Amino acid sequence: MTAGLPLFHLYGDPPDEQAFDFIHVETIASRSSINDWLIRVHRHRNLFQILVIERGGGEMTCEASIKPFTAPCIIVVAPSMAHGFRFHADVTDGWVMSFSDDVALILGERSGEAIAQLNAMAAEPVMAFDPARDGGRLVQLCKDLHQETFLARDGYKLAMRALLALIAIEIARQSASRARSGAMTLMPADATVEALKRLVDKNFLTERQIGFYASALAMTSDRLNDHVKRATGVTAGHLIRQRVLTEAKRDLVFTGRPIHDIAYALGFTDPSHFARFFRKQTGTTPQEFRAAQLR
Repeated sequence: MTAGLPLFHLYGDPPDEQAFDFIHVETIASRSSINDWLIRVHRHRNLFQILVIERGGGEMTCEASIKPFTAPCIIVVAPSMAHGFRFHADVTDGWVMSFSDDVALILGERSGEAIAQLNAMAAEPVMAFDPARDGGRLVQLCKDLHQETFLARDGYKLAMRALLALIAIEIARQSASRARSGAMTLMPADATVEALKRLVDKNFLTERQIGFYASALAMTSDRLNDHVKRATGVTAGHLIRQRVLTEAKRDLVFTGRPIHDIAYALGFTDPSHFARFFRKQTGTTPQEFRAAQLR
């Protein structure tokens, strides 16, 4: 993975490979104010995060793009996503909820797959929400979750899971409302697609052929491609190429490594092959992409 892109448990804390059944909630100001309201670009290996911005705003770095946001809004961060924040100083506040991916899987089974959809929502991480529509319910749920953590009364872990499930459901409802649907229309996450994404994340540096992934999933290449196309609208090959492209963009933006070093680290036989791949996927060269991000 990208050298020079910090990997944290919570921001500023070393990675915790053993994190399990982990739920944490804090105010945005509590961590951001002591860091000059700047959360530098980093990753979490196995944590989802939900930010509920009540006041203020700022900018989010999401992989290689900058996304402005203004309260009230919701921000969803998936595991391994490169992200950072520059908050408007002294006026921004709200809640940050972090939870390990095992919690997401467990709650997804128990809450109509609402948590499972957070990964899909993270593709467009910033979502405005209307406090008047839910009567302030989402913010109150965040406050209740924080209180359970702070008081640590009997049964608080169970209560935290239940509250987190309700928060995920409320966000799914807000998302459905944004799409002008009268009900939750988000489909459950596809198990085969999710399994493929996990395999790709572990193997994309050395394995680019669909046959490798199809074999690992006990499927033929044609069947895997057809299944992924029906579930997502794109082919399995597209998902593999996009994972390589994401890592390339991270290296170009967040490190100063020479482009030929990036090409070899990503498994390309030579820099010209990498340049052709990058241009085909983005319409620009690696050099042009890096220069544009540094302006």
